[in-house]
Amino acid sequence: MNDTLVTLVGNAATGVEFRETATGGMARFRFAVTPRRWDREKQLWTDGHTSFYTVWAWRTLALNLSGSVSVGEPLVVHGRLKVREEEREGQRRTFVDIEAVAVGHDLTRGTSAFRRVMRGEPALAARVGSADRADGPDDPDGPDGPGGAVGPDASGGSRGGAERSGSRKPTGRQKAASELVSAP
Repeated sequence: MNDTLVTLVGNAATGVEFRETATGGMARFRFAVTPRRWDREKQLWTDGHTSFYTVWAWRTLALNLSGSVSVGEPLVVHGRLKVREEEREGQRRTFVDIEAVAVGHDLTRGTSAFRRVMRGEPALAARVGSADRADGPDDPDGPDGPGGAVGPDASGGSRGGAERSGSRKPTGRQKAASELVSAP
């Protein structure tokens, strides 16, 4: 199969729209990519023309996107490039879509806290602070409570709380890390 795979670095321009379909979840959002160049004459960075893409995701990636991405967040998107032309209101328009294979936060511009989602636990993909969260603001084990897995995000706030400590067996790496912390 001759697909054109691309990797784009930019920002989420819209919120993620998620819908459940007969074949699983489907998500889409607009993605803005603005090149920056060093202007030698002015001795400063200048922005180029912003290109917009519609990113499409399916099944598990779609569900995880809906719980992880907000407007303005820096992302890296990898997927298949699809260019289509449509005629609307008598005018021919070109649309550029990316069928995502992988999406992640751009860690050159901030930090992110990863939460593994266990199959059959869609509540773990819910974004902290969203209406879909099972635990409310008075839950003692919420994102800032003792059982929450908390990590800083790029905005200086915190993310996590959907996964409880003790919900998984620690891996060898986690065991080693806890031994290092507790060593005198």
